[in-house]
Amino acid sequence: MEQLSVDHLLGIKYLNEEDIQLIFKTADHFKEVINRPIKKVPSLRDITIANLFFENSTRTKLSFQLAEKRLSADVINFSASQSSVKKGETLIDTVNNILAMKVDVVVMRHPNPGAALFLSKNVDACIINAGDGTHEHPSQALLDAYYIKEKLGDLKGKKIAIVGDILHSRVALSNIYALKMLGAEVQICGPKSLIPKHIDALGVSVSTDLMQTLKWCDAVNMLRVQNERMDLNYFPSTREYAQLYGLNAQKLASLKKEIVLLHPGPINRGVEITSDVADSKNAIILDQVENGVAIRMAIIYLLVAKLNIPST
Repeated sequence: MEQLSVDHLLGIKYLNEEDIQLIFKTADHFKEVINRPIKKVPSLRDITIANLFFENSTRTKLSFQLAEKRLSADVINFSASQSSVKKGETLIDTVNNILAMKVDVVVMRHPNPGAALFLSKNVDACIINAGDGTHEHPSQALLDAYYIKEKLGDLKGKKIAIVGDILHSRVALSNIYALKMLGAEVQICGPKSLIPKHIDALGVSVSTDLMQTLKWCDAVNMLRVQNERMDLNYFPSTREYAQLYGLNAQKLASLKKEIVLLHPGPINRGVEITSDVADSKNAIILDQVENGVAIRMAIIYLLVAKLNIPST
C-alpha cells in the first residue's frame, strides 16, 4: 500500500506532491463510499480518535466527527470551554490525560500557531492539525484543491485567486502551499492592510484590484473577514470593503466567463459575497462540505495506516 511521507498532518508545508495526490486518490474512494446507501466502512474499528477544539468550530468539527464515524472509529469530543483548561491545566497535561484513555489520533484546533507541531513532539499519538491560530488549516486547503481539481482537471498552469483577509487567514497560507505544490499560479487580492508583508516570497502575485484578479483567474476562493481576530480597524467600513472586495452577481456577470467560486465558510453574506452569488450555480460552497468528509476520511485512514496497530 502507498503511504504518506509524514506521521502527522501538521501543515501543507510538510507534505509533498505525492502525498497530496495519494490523499486525493483515497478521497475518491471514500466519496464513492459515502454516496452508498450504507455509508460506513469498518476500516478503523479498533481506533480511538479524540477531537480537541480549543476554538469554536462548526464545519470542521462536524466534518471530522462524521469522517471518523464513517470509518467506524471510536470518537471522544473535547471542548476547552467545559474543561480543566479553564482551571489552568497545560496543553500537554490535558492531552496526556486524554491519551491515558488509549487514544490513537488527536485532531486539534488551537488559537496558538505551532500548537499542533508542539504537541507532536511532546505526546505519543498521531496529531492532525484542524487549524492553529493564523498559521495553517491543512485539511481545508486539501479539500479546496481537491474540488478545484474536480472542476478544472489538472491544476498545473491553472490560475487561482485568493481574495480577502489574507493577513488573519490560516486557510490562505495552506491554500498557497497546496496550490503551488500542484503547479497552479496563485494571486492574492485584498486591501493592502490585509495583505501580509513579504507574502510574494511564497511565489504568489499580489493585487489590490478585485476586477483585475477576477478577469485573470480560473477559480477564486473568497475568504471571510475575520473580525474576531482583529484588534484594529483594517479598513474604513464593512460597506466600503463590500463595495471594493465583495463579490456580487453584477461583477460576476461582467466577466463574460465562468469561474469556479469557493468559500471556506462561514459566509458573511453581503460582505465578501452576496446571497445571490452564494446561492448561484457558480458557487460550490455546499459541495465542499461533502468533499470535506471524504478528504478527512482519507487523511485519517492514511495516517492510521502508519501507526502499525494490529487490526482484529
